[in-house]
Order: sequence, then structure tokens, then C-alpha cells
Amino acid sequence: MRRIVIVLVLLGLFGLGVFLIVTRPGHADPERFRGIEGNIARGEMVYYAAGCGSCHMAEGAQGEARLVLSGGQRFASPFGTFLAPNISPSEQGIANWSRQALADALWHGTGRERGHLYPALPYASYVKMTAQDLADLYEFLKTLPADPTPSAPHEVGFPFNIRASLGGWKMLFFTDDWVIEGDLSAEEARGRYLVEALGHCGECHTPRNALGGMDKNRWLAGVPGEGGAPNITPAKLGWSVEEIAYYLESGFTPDYDSVGGHMAYVVDNYAKLPPEDRAAVAAYLKRVPAVE
Repeated sequence: MRRIVIVLVLLGLFGLGVFLIVTRPGHADPERFRGIEGNIARGEMVYYAAGCGSCHMAEGAQGEARLVLSGGQRFASPFGTFLAPNISPSEQGIANWSRQALADALWHGTGRERGHLYPALPYASYVKMTAQDLADLYEFLKTLPADPTPSAPHEVGFPFNIRASLGGWKMLFFTDDWVIEGDLSAEEARGRYLVEALGHCGECHTPRNALGGMDKNRWLAGVPGEGGAPNITPAKLGWSVEEIAYYLESGFTPDYDSVGGHMAYVVDNYAKLPPEDRAAVAAYLKRVPAVE
């Protein structure tokens, strides 16, 4: 019996070792940036499309203060409460981050300490971001105001505070595949990129399973309850392309209602994008399968 126990323990340790090796944090291939130079003006548009300030600004910030990415907003979940970190170009933020470090975070969910990041950072969507857009975003982030506020720790209890387990989560749910495939027009493909990658709309509007992975069979079908998000598939969102685009610009619905909650920040961001981008999002949403 003692030998059996020893063998089982050794097998368990071996299995754990294999798991940790197979699920170790990933890193971006520097070759993806070969010949690419970042552009601040383009990076500003990526910044708004990706909604960086909406989560990383201070709670209740208004006007120019929204560009101060001091962090601190709280995001509750069934796994604990996540606090947005400082990502301003300060010592407490990302002043010492290289472009490679930002790519590790957004494409692989890997932090500067070479550990797994929680998917509260929507890297499950940002993984589809192009190298050019990431380089542009990096250059724009460096132009924002620096703030010395330290990042607060997440409020996550056992066992979710074991970051190594996130490697298993990534094996199950982390992919750079598009949700909507098929023969898309150039406008619809641009809309897909904005919705599925930069805008990470599915992170709020798609139901999740017990482990927190997006249920892509119910893509954009909504999350009911307090703090949830509505179904924006054609099954429930009966607006025309023009009405969707106008909503993303103005915040007004065809029923004379107005945007509220965190979505108000999304509209504020998308109002700064070219009208062609808002039209592209609307065209894409019309191609999404209807889910009741």
C-alpha cells in the first residue's frame, strides 16, 4: 500500500509538472512587428475602439480626466472582484513596458512578471488585434498623462487566486479564431474586427459557462440580470443598419430612449471613430445568427 501511495504521489507530481509546462504563459513573436512602426494618430483611434479608458480611468472621471488611466474601477464577477490597474505612462503604470510587453499582455494574457493575467483583461478578444494596431496603440498610450496611483490588488479568493490554473482556462477557451466565419463583405469584415477584437463586445453581451468562458454558440445573445447586457443579435435587436450606427454615434435609440450605464462610455468612444466604422459594426451585427 505504501508503494502504491508513493507511485500515485509521483504520478501526480509528474502530471502537475507536465500541466505547468504545457500551460505556461505565452509570449508574442517579435517577428510579427518586423517593419512595423507605430503611429500616434492611428493609435488614438485604436484606443477609443478598444475602450481602454472606459475601464482604466478613475471611477466617475469626466472630460479630459478620462485620459488619466490611473485605474481603480471595480468589476465584480462570480470569481471575485477585479480592480483595473494603472496603465498610465508612470512608474506605477506602464512607463517601463516595452511594445513586446504590451503584446504579451494583449495577445497572450501574460504579465510583465511572466505570469498569467486574469481574463478580466479581455485578451480573449484582443488576441485578434493586428500587429499594426497594437504598435499604434502603444505609441498613443505613451502620450497620455502619467499618474502615480498604485494599482490595487484584485479581491479574488481561493482557488481562483492560483494564477497557474489560468493556463488550463486558456487551453479551454483562448483562441484567435473568428466567431462569425463565411463570405463577408469588406464592410462586414471590418465590423467583425471592431466587434470581435477591438471592441470586445462579446465579453459583456455573450453568456458564459460555469468556468467563465464565453458560450460562442450563443454569441451576443445577452446576459440577463443586474449588471447584465442585452441580446444584440437580430432576434432581439430589430434596428436598421442606420439606426444602429446612429445609436453608436448619439446614444439615442429609435424608441427615443438614451444610452445608460457602462454602455454610455462605449458610445462616447465610438462617436469619435469615423462614420464608416460605426456603419461597419451595424453591418456585422446584421450578419450575426439570431439567438432567442
